[in-house]
Amino acid sequence: MEHVKLELGAVTRVVLNRPALRNAMSDQTLREISEAFGAIAQTETVRVAVVTGEGQDFCSGADIQWMKKSGQLPGEEAKRDARLLAEALQAVDECPVPVVVAAQGNVFGGGLGLLAAGDIILLAEGAKLSFSEGRLGLVPAVISRWVLPKIGEANARRYYLTAELFGAREALAMGLVHEVVSSSELRAKAEALAGDVLKCGPRAAREAKALIAKLGPLTPQARVDLSVETLVRLRSSPEGQEGLSAFLDRRTPKWTIKA
Repeated sequence: MEHVKLELGAVTRVVLNRPALRNAMSDQTLREISEAFGAIAQTETVRVAVVTGEGQDFCSGADIQWMKKSGQLPGEEAKRDARLLAEALQAVDECPVPVVVAAQGNVFGGGLGLLAAGDIILLAEGAKLSFSEGRLGLVPAVISRWVLPKIGEANARRYYLTAELFGAREALAMGLVHEVVSSSELRAKAEALAGDVLKCGPRAAREAKALIAKLGPLTPQARVDLSVETLVRLRSSPEGQEGLSAFLDRRTPKWTIKA
């Protein structure tokens, strides 16, 4: 891969790697994001993924040259091209292990979709964000599937319609990110959070993420039923029994490893 660096391991690192272009997303970038997260999904030994961007900016949004060419494609081909972003964000969202995203600098357009698709989101102080599509005569369309549940309609009505710049504190207040840290602490904080995930049962972490996704569309009673079934299954599993035994024995569970 050329636009994305992938380092597979218990803590897997996915790095956007077009610093000269502020990690702008082209069709190739999006395919490589999907490829990277496809590899993660197929690797049972991965416990957590950390997503970062090389250089001063996390992601400046779409590659404008690519977008210009895409706008000249015929109907069905244009739809397939536009779906690349949805497929990439879906691959992140549906990644079976927790995904930590640590962003700095400019985070525009599709980059905000990548933030929203992650599980644990860190943002550096001084970051500048924008749903910048409106300034290009476009709309934050595809990313809305992931952004709107995070920021809500009220925030979308302002920031989608103005395309104004906003900062890390505003992103925190609207629920787009979980924590704002200094630029110098960003990578270390992401690694520390990955280390926290490694203290949890590997199957439990995957099951917790899957449960969150499953509960939303269910009826209240179905939620209770699924929750009970999940608890009973995990409590009696080898991993659950190991975790309970380790607590009672005042020892570290066998699955714990250092980041």
